[in-house]
Amino acid sequence: MNYFKAMEVQDKPPKQRTVVRQASLVEAALLLAAQHSPADITTADLAHAVGISQGAVFKHFASKEAIWLAVLEWVAETLMNRLHTAAADADRAALPALRAVFLAHVDFVMVHPGVPRLIFQELQNPGDTALKSRVRALMQRYRQLLLAVLQHAKTQQALRPDVDLQAAAVLFVGSVQGLVMQALLADDVHAIAALAPGVFALLQQGLQCPPNDFQGTP
Repeated sequence: MNYFKAMEVQDKPPKQRTVVRQASLVEAALLLAAQHSPADITTADLAHAVGISQGAVFKHFASKEAIWLAVLEWVAETLMNRLHTAAADADRAALPALRAVFLAHVDFVMVHPGVPRLIFQELQNPGDTALKSRVRALMQRYRQLLLAVLQHAKTQQALRPDVDLQAAAVLFVGSVQGLVMQALLADDVHAIAALAPGVFALLQQGLQCPPNDFQGTP
């Protein structure tokens, strides 16, 4: 255990110490999930990763499920903030914004490969769990962002007029998930960095108006 880090935590008020410990446990869960199946990660593993006793874990979280819920809450806020920032930074052109969102999601996965492991595992759970509900909420927020960007692109006449926006959003998410799944199977999550631009280019070709096919052109 890092002595100075331990002293820093002990010097904080109890409420602040809990927040620090919770953040450390969330970070540890994400790091461990990048290397192991989340289902196999125990509270003992998490305790060892942050340098506390297993019993101390339950001073900060009521259960292991509560830890994973906190992980998903962090993922939802961090990912959505990055995606919104990516879309906003792409000036006012909708298709560049869509590409920026795609690449920002890919970059997030490369930095946090434990996230898709956790999400894919939970979606396979046949039951209706609190974790699955949290994943569904995240996906709903993601779809709302995509639909807003796609609608903006359609308003700019950058998309074919017959494009189904709901289907386009599904295809977008599926393209990212397909890249991630292949990377996890190959045990090389960073391989998607080279593939992502080409995959998005194919997606864009299926959505955008041909150069000389704008609405209202005689």
